[in-house]
Amino acid sequence: MANRLLFLAAFLSGFFMEAQVTVTGVIINSDTQQPVAGANILFENAPEISTFSNENGYFQLESEQDYDSLTIIVVDYPRKYVSLQKGDNLNLIIEFSEQDRNEPDEQEQLVNYVKVTGQLIDSDTQQPVADADIFLKDTQVYASSDENGYFELEANKYIDSLQIITEKFPTKYIPLQRGENSGLIINFSVNDKSDTKKPAETGKEKDLDEIIVTGFPKKRPPKKENPAYTILQELWKRRRTNGLANFENYQYKEYEKIEFDLNNIDSTFISKKIFRKLSISTQDIDTLDISGKTYIPVFLNESISDIVGQNIPTKREKSFLRGNKASGIPNNDIVSNTVKNLYKDVNIYDNVLNFFNKGFTSPIATVGFSVYDYLLADTVMVDGVQCYYIKYKPRRNNELTFKGDLYITKDTYAVKQVTLQSTSGINVNFVKDIYMELDYDNINDSIFVPLRNYTVLDMSLITKKDGAKGMFAKRTLTYNDYQFDKPQKEIETLLDKQWEPMSEGAYDKEDDFWAENRPERLGEDDKKAYELVDKVSKTRLFRNIVDGVQVLSSGYINIGNVVDIGDLYQSFGFNEVEGLRLRAGARTYFTPNDMWRLEAYTAYGFKDEQLKYGAEARFMFNKFNRFTIGVGTKRDIIQLGVSLTESEGIMTRSFASSSIISRGDNEFLSSVNQTNVFLSIEPWKNVQLRLDGTSQYIKSANPEKFNIGYHNKEWNIKEDLYDSHLTLSLEARPGAKYSRYGLDRYEHTTLAPTIILKYIKGIKGVFNSGFDYDKIQALYSQPILWGPVGKTNVTFEFGKSFNKLPLSLLGVIPGNQSYGIISTTFSQLNYYDFVTDIYSALHVEHHFNGRIFSYIPLLKKLQFREIVFFRGAWGDISEGSKNMNASNIIYTAPNKDIYYEYGFGIENIGLGNLRIFRVDFNWRGNYLDMPEINKFGMKVGMQFTF
Repeated sequence: MANRLLFLAAFLSGFFMEAQVTVTGVIINSDTQQPVAGANILFENAPEISTFSNENGYFQLESEQDYDSLTIIVVDYPRKYVSLQKGDNLNLIIEFSEQDRNEPDEQEQLVNYVKVTGQLIDSDTQQPVADADIFLKDTQVYASSDENGYFELEANKYIDSLQIITEKFPTKYIPLQRGENSGLIINFSVNDKSDTKKPAETGKEKDLDEIIVTGFPKKRPPKKENPAYTILQELWKRRRTNGLANFENYQYKEYEKIEFDLNNIDSTFISKKIFRKLSISTQDIDTLDISGKTYIPVFLNESISDIVGQNIPTKREKSFLRGNKASGIPNNDIVSNTVKNLYKDVNIYDNVLNFFNKGFTSPIATVGFSVYDYLLADTVMVDGVQCYYIKYKPRRNNELTFKGDLYITKDTYAVKQVTLQSTSGINVNFVKDIYMELDYDNINDSIFVPLRNYTVLDMSLITKKDGAKGMFAKRTLTYNDYQFDKPQKEIETLLDKQWEPMSEGAYDKEDDFWAENRPERLGEDDKKAYELVDKVSKTRLFRNIVDGVQVLSSGYINIGNVVDIGDLYQSFGFNEVEGLRLRAGARTYFTPNDMWRLEAYTAYGFKDEQLKYGAEARFMFNKFNRFTIGVGTKRDIIQLGVSLTESEGIMTRSFASSSIISRGDNEFLSSVNQTNVFLSIEPWKNVQLRLDGTSQYIKSANPEKFNIGYHNKEWNIKEDLYDSHLTLSLEARPGAKYSRYGLDRYEHTTLAPTIILKYIKGIKGVFNSGFDYDKIQALYSQPILWGPVGKTNVTFEFGKSFNKLPLSLLGVIPGNQSYGIISTTFSQLNYYDFVTDIYSALHVEHHFNGRIFSYIPLLKKLQFREIVFFRGAWGDISEGSKNMNASNIIYTAPNKDIYYEYGFGIENIGLGNLRIFRVDFNWRGNYLDMPEINKFGMKVGMQFTF
């Protein structure tokens, strides 16, 4: 998974410098001798350096220079000024008294902003009130209280009151003063009377009639007595489909704006010496309307595309990127790859919504009433259409659900608008919050088309704590100029048109193009963001940070946009034959869209004292059908038989011969001298045809312990072999999405299946080859999303050899003697335990995403996630292959019973937001009478997943 921008956020937010001056103390109410929480403390002449007192009244403030005094701001008290000595000022005691109270001075009354921090408390039980909805009146500034009842909101204009909506208590309104409103303690009681003030609109950019919002009832009514149920029933009866699938063909324009921001940026943070090199000042800090969090933009990207598609006679779609404008990160390769992985297409009418390849239950799912509570709040006008306004929230925390607002048209029962916001404590790595607004146009009683999709992802690499530095990923999609059922010949002409954005000038559009084609003008905030991003991106520090992230994520160091040095992650290895193995490699790299590439590596083993090497050249002649040729050669020590569906790649290397620590001794390595020539083409989208010609010489890399001998036709024993073969393969990835147009594409994470079919023809006599043979191989792999119950990964493989063959050319059921988790291998098998010339294998792995553990208090808090898996293989070996065997491997095949393994795993292990570890517990199901078997084993893996 591409989390490169999260690493970028960590780099930018991780450079803390040791302060030269430290001020600590406690704020006390001298009348009650109680601590004052939430007081705002700042240096008199540097208001950008500030902090707040905690629940015990304690504070700590740091600076790199001396200041003469502190300013302390407490709600309902005048500001207090405290003189400071040179150097550290520790353990100050600052008192406030009722005698200090007076009206704010005239200067304070002119303050034109408001910031609110506080805690919600149930005064009957003295417990915090979590997941309350808190609004600044008549704005889009919105927050939810966390599990401890704390919240924080901020607006760059004065707002006179808060509106707080909770599940258990009547709606409450809290008056605010100008400027700081810090450390508010807001008490709720079941005896409170409902306030009849007009509440705030709920932060959507639309013209609404008055909304009378009431809280969810204390006792959940039966769904048939809930008026919202009747409305949703009518919606289910008239379930809409996306209009694009209901016409013979369609066209529309798509405008996309992407912005990435460093968030939770405060004045203290940017005052650090390291950040002065980024030319950032307090004037550059902005505030997100939805949450009130501060941020600084670091990347902006706009694109305009024409989309053309047809459903009849065949389904086809093509996107013509007309313009793309990026600012902030050189070449934006990090961002473009990450963005496409973060966002998925969302159809609100689907029962399951895909976010980060995890299934969230839609608020209008037919099973919604088992997952959500609904409240019919009012009837309102939305864009001139009368709608039912329904609030919804999840029944249980820690499930993949949302809370928000639904606007359903009154006459046609269609979704007009909907907001979705994740609940606190969402069990998705690196993601603190998801917020989405969807707007639709309903063409008729059965068809809708999307108009606008606005998404904000609040992400962080290390922790999900409120004040943690992280990244906003904001995306706005607008759709317009819909056209349907145009003449078929006109549409097919467009679909057949070859289009490559770079050569068509999409990345070189002038300002006039953007002014003419944007669906709406850039606002002042957007213009300010572009200016800031351009300023920051030109600093050397920022460029160095981006380069560092690129190295960490790719494993390559680029030199002058000419050569990549790497892969750094393959630099070290160990095996029984080579001992410690060092590897160095390089490849040409001019741009991400290179049409040709040269790669090479060399390796040295300190035990066998042998030099190994590999080199490959690839050339792509056509970007549209991706016609490519390549040639490569290598001489290396590798582990054969670690995958059933064979790869012809020259530059690939097996885990089995490079793992640092393994279970048992690996004595079964081979020395391979291989040359490969290939050509490939994509005659259809996401369908590749490839023809390989391979010649190889194979011998044992460890003759004293591993013998690959066989009887040749004259019944002589041969200890090595020559093999030449042709491989015709078809690989289909329906639905897969890619970035880049050059030789090496970047594939985004999708639920696309993988289908591979291979035919292998061994040719005797070519380059001393000693074998004529025919093989077929097939693979099908598919991730399946099941909504709230998780995701299943299924892989099935089949293969057959039609001729007798020596050990090195047979199908080996792949074992895994490393302690790492390796997909499509069998954890409890050793190398060459099962040798076959016909086989089938099934791997099924289900991820529950923490659903079961969420019912267990301790595990729920740890946010572990559970996995169950099953692996099975059947195979047989012909008498002909057995008879020619002269190796020290005794051929055994799982032909009596299906060999199987099973087990469970725990993933999402770690601290804070870095939960990258997984542990599997594996049991062997049968064939327990084989020598040196392992009935049980543990494997450990790392996975950067959401």
